[in-house]
Amino acid sequence: MSPPEAPLLEVEDLCVSYATGFGVLRALHGVSFRLMPGEALGLAGESGSGKSTVALALLGLLGPEAAVSARRLRFGGRDLLSRSPEEKRRLRGRAMAIVFQDPFTALNPSIPVGRQVAEPMVFHRGLAESEALAAAIGLLHQVGIRRPEVVARSYPHQLSGGMQQRALIATALAAEPELLILDEPTTALDVTIEAQILDLLESLRRSRRLSILFISHNLGVIHRLCESVCILYAGEVCETGPTKTVFRDPAHPYTRGLLASLPRLAVGDRKRLSPIPGTLPDLEDPPPGCLFHPRCPYGELRCRREAPLFSSPGPQRSVRCWRVGEIGGVSWEEAVGGARPLADEAGGPAAKASPPLVVVRDLRKRYRLGGFWDALRWEKPAGRKFPRPSWAPRFLHALDGVSLAIAPGEVLGLVGESGCGKTTLGRTILRLIDPDDGAIVVDGREIGSAPEREIRPVRRLAQIVFQNPDSSLNPRKTVGEIIARPLERFGLASGAQARRRVGELLEMVRLAPSYASRYPHQLSGGEKQRVGIARALATSPRFLVCDEAVSALDVSVQAAVLNLLEDLRRELGLAFLFITHDLSVVAHLAHRVLVMYRGGICEEGAIAQVLRPPFHPYTEALLSAVPRIDRGRSRIRLREEGAAAEFDGRGCRFQDRCPRILGKVCRTVTPPLLEPAPGHRIHCHHRLETLAALPSPVDAAPPGAIP
Repeated sequence: MSPPEAPLLEVEDLCVSYATGFGVLRALHGVSFRLMPGEALGLAGESGSGKSTVALALLGLLGPEAAVSARRLRFGGRDLLSRSPEEKRRLRGRAMAIVFQDPFTALNPSIPVGRQVAEPMVFHRGLAESEALAAAIGLLHQVGIRRPEVVARSYPHQLSGGMQQRALIATALAAEPELLILDEPTTALDVTIEAQILDLLESLRRSRRLSILFISHNLGVIHRLCESVCILYAGEVCETGPTKTVFRDPAHPYTRGLLASLPRLAVGDRKRLSPIPGTLPDLEDPPPGCLFHPRCPYGELRCRREAPLFSSPGPQRSVRCWRVGEIGGVSWEEAVGGARPLADEAGGPAAKASPPLVVVRDLRKRYRLGGFWDALRWEKPAGRKFPRPSWAPRFLHALDGVSLAIAPGEVLGLVGESGCGKTTLGRTILRLIDPDDGAIVVDGREIGSAPEREIRPVRRLAQIVFQNPDSSLNPRKTVGEIIARPLERFGLASGAQARRRVGELLEMVRLAPSYASRYPHQLSGGEKQRVGIARALATSPRFLVCDEAVSALDVSVQAAVLNLLEDLRRELGLAFLFITHDLSVVAHLAHRVLVMYRGGICEEGAIAQVLRPPFHPYTEALLSAVPRIDRGRSRIRLREEGAAAEFDGRGCRFQDRCPRILGKVCRTVTPPLLEPAPGHRIHCHHRLETLAALPSPVDAAPPGAIP
């Protein structure tokens, strides 16, 4: 009988602290887990819970100001803490590698991708540069990049987000490590690219017996990839166990709260989300007893006085809670006051009967690709001795005849992959980008070709909330100054009146008026996004464009922001164009949805119509790629990565990647407009009967499944 296999990574009682002017900040306290060879372990929790600190501690990248201790911190049977700096440097990349969240900042913009992938092979494996470059091309091909020779000569900015992430994974794999640490590697990716990356990681894990430590706040992604999960809260482990068991029957209140915060990709009655109240505790002055008790709806007196011990509610499970086994019959929604149905009166029949607030007709926008020399061609006509030059520029059709209408109080969801034209459409409607052709009507005013002086009144009525508040909020201005700026710019208020209005706007987005004196860096991600919303509301608009406004937020913060947007829609009668790649968010918040690809609309309709067959093959692929519990349903794999750069207008715009392509007709004939029901339109050559017979990725989910 062979002896049991030893763990590759053993972490026991890991602690990390920092000395500050206000005391000791306890970033990690008593973190313990094990990772076996070939196993994938997920680390989940809100921002600030300590997930990335665990990864940096394992790699020895925290710096001298961090005090790191552990009862046991072993990799491959050897102690990590006792290794010299040189040994740690050799270990990083050779045996342990990391893939960071943002490949664009992790990859060097001034070095070709091939050289960056080759560098670890030169440094750790001693290969000559020519050998390493040849091996790098093979590695790029192995991670699923087509034309790896071309990509190896390209710079990071010339690649799509998915290709950048694949190149970063190839760099991490170059020295053939035993452990791959991934820190939020799919957060900003489209759902189809995310699914491709997860497929790639699963394939590499099996073929190389690679161990994976996957850090994410996306519980659906962790369920898709990881056998086991470790939930962190405020630097402590609160629950561990097999992923499917933990997510099916969460024992810790915090895990229950995370799952309840997720919007459902489902058809039927939509309920208000139940986010976790409050915020993470101050780790310089943590509360006594259980760290989660100030936010826990299940707490009792003992929770406030004594730190809970670990107990085991089942095989291979561990939970830090006094009330394990006592709260099973009370759901999170019931504990926090019940999940109320979403009020729909502002987006219901009354809104449909009123005149549209925003109308877009046949909107077009194109960009020239390359410069003068890229467009120069030499042709040799018949009968001529010498060639002659011709100028034939290529164009990217970012918007190709888009039409839509949004009623007062309505939420129109806009989904599709990066590069399909979503952001261009949102900004063009607001005339932040000038259209080449088409009409834009906002509140009865045609602004598509109007001069700027005539657009100024519309600027008050139509505002935008950007994806990244860190880049859209001025770091040198206080919150009060940021929100007051549009009040002063449009002559709505000044002085004491403006300060009072700023306080009202902060309260409107559920922030205390005292936040006016803070700077953006003093706020959490969710608080900064609320400030962005408050600034957009300063002019009392009737229409908001939300451009990926919740994509980078934790699930609990995302739930709170979605509830806030729904409240504002109902209270103020706001209409939204909600741009996102998260179909679960659209299913929860929007009344109607547009599915966009290569600058055009593939499908549009009410949420219940688009989430059920018949739907466009591209919509079907998007729905199947959403990471969620989905028994008996495999993902539809598209033929290529990302939307193609050019579309010549012949045939279907989805022809190059469609898994249900019919042949020549799809390549040469523009698809007809099918209308399965009033308001539901699909551009496709397939017959409605064929599309209606497609299996539904949404209906395949069992009751209670997470998105």
